[in-house]
Amino acid sequence: MIGINPLPWLLGPSGFTLDVPTLRTAFAEIAEAGFTAVQADVPEGMSPAAYLALLEEYGLTPAPGYFQGAYESAEAMPAILEHATRHAGTQAALGMTEVFIASALTQERLASPAVGAAYDQDRLDTVIENLARTCAAITAEGLRPCLHPHVGTWIETERETRAVLDAIGPRQLSFGPDTGHLHWAGADPVELITHYRDRVGAAHVKDVHTAVARQARETEADYWEATVTRHLWTEPGHGDVDLEGALGALTPGFGGWLVVEVDVPDHGTPKDSAVLSRQWVATHLEAGARR
Repeated sequence: MIGINPLPWLLGPSGFTLDVPTLRTAFAEIAEAGFTAVQADVPEGMSPAAYLALLEEYGLTPAPGYFQGAYESAEAMPAILEHATRHAGTQAALGMTEVFIASALTQERLASPAVGAAYDQDRLDTVIENLARTCAAITAEGLRPCLHPHVGTWIETERETRAVLDAIGPRQLSFGPDTGHLHWAGADPVELITHYRDRVGAAHVKDVHTAVARQARETEADYWEATVTRHLWTEPGHGDVDLEGALGALTPGFGGWLVVEVDVPDHGTPKDSAVLSRQWVATHLEAGARR
């Protein structure tokens, strides 16, 4: 099962826009590019039935959505748990069985991305404890939360990723690796996926220009400069991540979701980027291309 994240259409100069007119543009161009599934992030106030109907207009189906929370904050947890329950219920109503789960972006790590800035063991312990509580709320709705390590959050590095997965059991938390975020943070996606392959429920397929990541680190560029201005992200097969190795590390016959993600198009418009991504998918993931 293969989908794409519509993020390039949702991110713009004015910030993040998730509304029906924006989704219509995204869905039309995604369908024209040849994708048949889209990461399901439902606008506030829109019912699951209405969202499914909108997807159906363009011949699309939903792929697992994404949930994040500031788990380091005890004060935020009641709202996070309530939000997690609602979000999981929506995802379940869309027919999803997995959902990506991540820690929220934080200013300290956005300022110094991919190096584990301001590491604190006590804070990580709190993040793990509250993430486990959030996973319990999600699994109660019938979904399988899949940990998505993300640069710019308190679960960023390989050390932190392993700490979380080792502390929270597989019945509560699966793995949702993102090849690009792992690579940027210095992890080996092939090695990490191989180690936790039995826990992978879904994955983001993402590529990175390693030279841009290195230059961004050397010049102390922040997250947004590295990704938006310098184009650290790129379309699958146009960067330096060993995507074939990472996907080959999954369990034989892996039947979970693979979601292609290019936050900021590296080649042309969002549609141009989707077309390039779709070409890579056709060559590497379909018709028995992935062994």
